[in-house]
Amino acid sequence: DGYIEGPGMLSSLLRSQNKKKINRPSLTNKHYSRMNLPKIKVNLCMSADGYIEGPNGEIDWCLADQDYGMTPFLQDIDTIFLGRKSYEQLLEMSPTMFVDKQKLVFTRNKQYQIKGDGQIFDGNVQEFVQNNRKDIWFFGGADLMASFLADKLIDEMHISIVPVLLGGGKRLLLMDSQPIKMELVSTKPYDTGLVQLIYALKY
Repeated sequence: DGYIEGPGMLSSLLRSQNKKKINRPSLTNKHYSRMNLPKIKVNLCMSADGYIEGPNGEIDWCLADQDYGMTPFLQDIDTIFLGRKSYEQLLEMSPTMFVDKQKLVFTRNKQYQIKGDGQIFDGNVQEFVQNNRKDIWFFGGADLMASFLADKLIDEMHISIVPVLLGGGKRLLLMDSQPIKMELVSTKPYDTGLVQLIYALKY
């Protein structure tokens, strides 16, 4: 996630000055087994210095000159999980993108009037996964990801490292947390310098 020092170091102290602790409701039941269930997969681009957006929310540095494995990835997906801001960004980029996928939006705003073909998710994530047929793409954003990681809901991280240094912006994770071990599943380099890493999370 782009950090070169752990949370006990000076960099963590400096980052914490700009962060607020957020109390997040649990999305889970206590007793939950992943055996033979669909997976929740994060799939995103990250700069070589650990940012997923530029200082002003820019994402135009993400390479889009080729498929980068998205076609086979999407074949295994039937549902996309999104936070409200991520959903609105998706609508702004392309209202008709991923029209064949169920888009479930997470928001604390009970009065939120959703646009497009998304649906407000107001249920239990584990129960949904247990009844789903295919894998689920966790699209974003960072606050929602922190909740999913805290509840041990993310199964895989597909991270495409783009050969660019942004020098600032939004980190992959916005809050300090306990380290989570991951197991490398595969690595694929591309001729553009992009390298795709797939990790399985080991809670």
